[in-house]
Amino acid sequence: MLMSLGQFVFQLQDLAYSELARATAWRHASNSRVGARPALQFVGPGEDTITLSGVLVPEVAGTLQSLATLRDMADAGDAYAMVDGAGRIFGAWVIERIEEGGSAFTADGIARRTAFTVSLKRADDGRVSSAPPGNGPTA
Repeated sequence: MLMSLGQFVFQLQDLAYSELARATAWRHASNSRVGARPALQFVGPGEDTITLSGVLVPEVAGTLQSLATLRDMADAGDAYAMVDGAGRIFGAWVIERIEEGGSAFTADGIARRTAFTVSLKRADDGRVSSAPPGNGPTA
């Protein structure tokens, strides 16, 4: 297991990412002063985002259904607990955006190779959903 988002598990046989990027910000209020730099006051954490990207090749590893499951989870609008394979807890996250692009199509129009990006944003830990993936609205 690479990571779990709620009950959805990122792993080789379903959906594996090859890159993880995280950006974290902190907020500081600014108060102008005469003849000096503005005074800054720490007011708390800011946005925290994670981007997971990779390539799905169903003939080798992974399933297209995995992206559909993530879309269902995003449609539900819930926040999901995120835990990595080492057991580190990342807190509650919402799925903000999913991008995918297919190439090397079969005669039936099915992509043999699908590049994907999943963008997540940190939410209040009190928003964590306990619903299993795929129980949200369907497309």
